[in-house]
Amino acid sequence: MAGALTPEAIRAEILRQIAGRGAGRSICPSEVARALAPDDWRPLMGRVRQEAAALAGAGQLRILRKGKPVAPAAMRGVIRLGPPG
Repeated sequence: MAGALTPEAIRAEILRQIAGRGAGRSICPSEVARALAPDDWRPLMGRVRQEAAALAGAGQLRILRKGKPVAPAAMRGVIRLGPPG
């Protein structure tokens, strides 16, 4: 199932979860992967991070590392995804 997911479906789930979490709160990329492929979510992590970087580049979310915004190009290690602004 994870391989059949489109980039648009991954982006939509990221944005849905961020909106559902509320202002000032963030999500873990693994939450998105688990929602899209509960039984086989780990292989999806790279794609979730890739789509999160694209959304951040478009100004639709922020990538956070240790609570501070980072550029998509600097994304590494443990990150969280939050609303823009």
